[in-house]
Amino acid sequence: MDLVFATNNAHKLEEIRRIVGDGIRILSLRDIGCHDDIPETAETLEGNALQKARWVKERYGYDCFADDTGLMVDALDGAPGIYSARYAGPQCDAEANMELLLKRLEGIPDDRRTAAFHTVIALLQGDGTHIFTGSVHGRIAREKHGTNGFGYDPVFVPDETGVPFAEMSAEAKNLISHRSRATRRLIDYLASSSTNNE
Repeated sequence: MDLVFATNNAHKLEEIRRIVGDGIRILSLRDIGCHDDIPETAETLEGNALQKARWVKERYGYDCFADDTGLMVDALDGAPGIYSARYAGPQCDAEANMELLLKRLEGIPDDRRTAAFHTVIALLQGDGTHIFTGSVHGRIAREKHGTNGFGYDPVFVPDETGVPFAEMSAEAKNLISHRSRATRRLIDYLASSSTNNE
């Protein structure tokens, strides 16, 4: 089975391919000749995921899925949320996003630095639309730790491990991460639908 993953984020693409394994061939936007700057203008994670998946399905004709992920920090009323990738501005990188997050949490005690990552995956397959979600709860560290992963991984400490994602191996992270939980639900659905169609 071939599926297009509607993302331009090479880190996400690599992570998803690692989680999915060999059963499904994940094509990148580059693989299908899509070099579009796909908009993300919805007001929810689900809306953004659907917007990206529909863009590819309608213009290129491939069954595809897209995700949107947000880091919700309780002390910041759920920010950065849907703006997680561009928290410090449209042209800013992960370092700038983390610096701004840590600055806005200065003086906040550890017990109020709770946060959660949420991922929504939208799958457009045939005429059907399917939504899968995954979450992981934790807290925001006071400073960056580790060099693995990407995005907010150096400052997000999941409850299950007590160490930041960036100090975990890719395999360990993929056992508990928000994206892996949503992706496993996607894989389970594809496996069950494939079995039902045999």
